[in-house]
Amino acid sequence: ENFKPAQVLDSLKVPDNHLAVNRKLHFSIAKDDDNVHFEIDSLTGDLYLSKELDYETDSHFLLQVIIKDYNNPTQNSTVFLSIDVEDKNDHSPYFQDDFVVIGIEENVPLGTLVHTFDAKDGDGSFLNSKIEYSLEVSNMSENPFRIHPLYGSLTTASPLDREITRSVILTVFAEDQAINLTERRLDSVAVKIVILDINDNSPSFMSSSLSYVVEDVEVGFLVHHIIAKDPDEGRNGQVTYHILSGNENKAFVLDKITGLLTTAQLLDHEVQERYSLTVMALDDGSPALSATQVLTIVVLDVNDETPVFLKQFYETAVHENRDPGEFVIKVEAVDLDAGLNSLLQYEILPGAGYEKFKMNSDSGELVTAASLDRETQEVFRIKGRPSRSSTAQLYLTVLDENDHSPLFVKTQYQISVTEDLEEGSAILDLSASDEDDGLNGEVMYSLIDDTYGAFAIDSVTGSVVTTKALDRETKSQYTFRAVASDCSTHFPRSTTVSVLVHIDDVNDNDPVFLQSPIRAFVPAETAVNETVATVRAEDGDLGSNGAIVFNLMVAESVFQIDVKTGDIILREPLSSKDFSTQLLVMASDQGISPRTATAVVIIFTEEQEEAISFSHSLYEASVPENSAAGGH
Repeated sequence: ENFKPAQVLDSLKVPDNHLAVNRKLHFSIAKDDDNVHFEIDSLTGDLYLSKELDYETDSHFLLQVIIKDYNNPTQNSTVFLSIDVEDKNDHSPYFQDDFVVIGIEENVPLGTLVHTFDAKDGDGSFLNSKIEYSLEVSNMSENPFRIHPLYGSLTTASPLDREITRSVILTVFAEDQAINLTERRLDSVAVKIVILDINDNSPSFMSSSLSYVVEDVEVGFLVHHIIAKDPDEGRNGQVTYHILSGNENKAFVLDKITGLLTTAQLLDHEVQERYSLTVMALDDGSPALSATQVLTIVVLDVNDETPVFLKQFYETAVHENRDPGEFVIKVEAVDLDAGLNSLLQYEILPGAGYEKFKMNSDSGELVTAASLDRETQEVFRIKGRPSRSSTAQLYLTVLDENDHSPLFVKTQYQISVTEDLEEGSAILDLSASDEDDGLNGEVMYSLIDDTYGAFAIDSVTGSVVTTKALDRETKSQYTFRAVASDCSTHFPRSTTVSVLVHIDDVNDNDPVFLQSPIRAFVPAETAVNETVATVRAEDGDLGSNGAIVFNLMVAESVFQIDVKTGDIILREPLSSKDFSTQLLVMASDQGISPRTATAVVIIFTEEQEEAISFSHSLYEASVPENSAAGGH
């Protein structure tokens, strides 16, 4: 196709056997054929290229050549000429875009398809238009991408990290595969691959975790500038600051945007020397990532030129009953002055109990000068000072030794209770005290000796309660011992006290006849005022509750009963020899609410001895349920 115009392509020749002397021929191309690209010499038959060929436009031509014989018109002929155009690699591959920008997230896995390039080549033959792809990277030592040479698919070849490489500039080449290497043509396109951020980085603190501030700064003073960086982009890298813990007393304020930490109240080195704030840096990604840092803020002491105790208030404890010379505490003061003016001497200021202690004037060590007794004095307040200086106060607690036993209020307890108390009733509250402190002075109660299951004691309150119903008629008195013990874990001490419980009677027993019915034979000639029978009854109760009197329930003229002895006395002569009667006798105790019982006394003469019988052979009665006891 790159054959130049005006050159002879070919020449049409007539076979020799058709040639004649002085034969005159005329060559021409049929008008219907393409005569734009080709011309023929009408005399010689030479075929010329009149216009450049393009394989991609026309790769084949079929020309009809007419040969006229002027000498012999009957010898005119037509020749068809087939012309194949051979492809020449005259087209370069080309991309549709001059510059390609692609975005891809940094966390995609290896082998992820990034983009597919599709270059075109105008050549017609296979190898001249077959394209192979390659790439070069311009801003990195290692190429994190690869391209498929045939398909043009660009994929990831190594992990991406936007925080290391934000973008990659590639040059993608498309080269045809002409057989002659020197004739191969190529095109290229610039590609910018932008690595898109994901929130894969937590903030990291850049500022120091230690800061110092003097105690006399004003409220609002800048203490520290907290700085954290997040290499992520946009909201993923926007950091805010927060205090998680350590600022419970609201001593500091943290600006969540700037990270400026300022004082919110006055600081006091003697109250708190340092603060440990747990600070969080939080990005604005979704989900948000965070980092924490423990920021230590040291409050520096402001010391003028006078000695100052490291503490204004000392507190310690020492055991009682120890020999003199027991170490109590060491106090310490500092003086920013130099030389002799910084040498300190310590002393105790006069005060209550100060004579029981000695101070080492050089070291500031305090020891006892006498044995201490917590029960006499538990707390000492001692003031000391270095020479020519301010004072500090020592709060000294004498620690308890278990040197006291619990003591009951009484040496013996006596109590009377009625026998009708309900089970669980409190009858006595024991109380014991122990002058010791803590567990040494905490008292627990218990019972020893057998209470026959009738009593128990609350181990904490000392309350004695009944554990079953009492019955004076069974047991009228209980004697047992109660123990008060302290709760010391080493050699507990205890005290025992005797408890005597009297059971008072209540009228809870009915009189009981020793015999019922009573049959008495009375001769008909028995004299008046003669005792004909005696009824006997007992009552287990005590005193008036158990004192019994007798009465006839039905008024009787023939007989009467002695209310105290129960003797039945004949008051009138018997009316006949076959006399018989039944007396209903009631026995009553003399309690406030008397309890009673009845008995039948059958009196008969000798002739009626065998005539006594029931009036009916069967008695029937109905009794409602829930009837009260003693109902008739």
